[in-house]
Amino acid sequence: MPRHSPMLRPVQPVDVRLESRVSDLLRQMSKTAFQGKNLSLAVQIWVEMLKQNVTILLGLAGALIPAGMRCLLVYLIEKRMIDCLVSTGANLFHDIHETLGKNHWQGFCPVDDIALKKKGIDRIYDVFAWEKEFSQVDRYILDFARSLKAPAPLTTREFFYHLGKQLLRDGQREGLITSAVGAGVPIYCPALGDSSIGIALAQNKKGPLLLFDLVADVQETAYIVAQSKATGVIFLGGGTPKNFIQQTEVTANMMGLKVRGHRYAVQVTTDAPHWGGLSGCTFEESQSWGKISENAQKVTLYCDSTLALPLMVTAVAQESAGFLSRRKRPEMGKLWSLAKKK
Repeated sequence: MPRHSPMLRPVQPVDVRLESRVSDLLRQMSKTAFQGKNLSLAVQIWVEMLKQNVTILLGLAGALIPAGMRCLLVYLIEKRMIDCLVSTGANLFHDIHETLGKNHWQGFCPVDDIALKKKGIDRIYDVFAWEKEFSQVDRYILDFARSLKAPAPLTTREFFYHLGKQLLRDGQREGLITSAVGAGVPIYCPALGDSSIGIALAQNKKGPLLLFDLVADVQETAYIVAQSKATGVIFLGGGTPKNFIQQTEVTANMMGLKVRGHRYAVQVTTDAPHWGGLSGCTFEESQSWGKISENAQKVTLYCDSTLALPLMVTAVAQESAGFLSRRKRPEMGKLWSLAKKK
């Protein structure tokens, strides 16, 4: 290849600039390589999503709330840097735990887990929590569910909306669920039963079990995607939230709605694609299904989310400070009503 080919740019080493902001550092890193360059590209694509006013769906997996990421995620919701949240039930349970004023604790690994069990301590790698407090949160969720007396099955969005209003009264801290109520950001939890929330709800012996319409969740998210001028996805980890968001394009198409695939896509993962699992699925693979647009701006960052997220959120906030307040919010209520009419 010619020495001065326009296809090639020289790698530029990162230097120390004491006056630099995080966004300045990541701009420098765009001229490097490997995951450093991908981290910078992830920020650029996120900022572009905000500039173009696309509907942004965030998939949340892994134990990010216990790991100290709650305030960052609350910031994303309050500043409307995302428009829809799809989460594991576990993260939402831990969010309730912290919203009610309880803590997760820095621990260590390796450790004698049998000894922890005897002391009533649950471990999430190097995070500890009191089993007694988890049981108290279970009880809070159960009591809340009994108070609903829902005459018909609820979507998970409706459940977390009502729960958020209750937590606004009872909570001691701002959390994902409470901030979503104020910002009008819908929360979906497609695997609700696979969490302590499901365990709590299963303990109801004094009345009928609360029922959920998970198919309505699928319909609503398909309409959110189909009625948006364009969509972007951000995946922190993989699992059910990632696939649930990905399948919106396929569902909408099968429902006869016009879709073209997600236009922007960022994923942070530690999973490799060659094992064939969805958490490691590349965006190129997703294009074969029509889930990601053929001309999408996309990047996969192979990194622990607890490393990437603080840098990404800070840099995106700095880069978008001049225009973020003017960003038009999707009218989610209209989209839900369309789904119900169908």
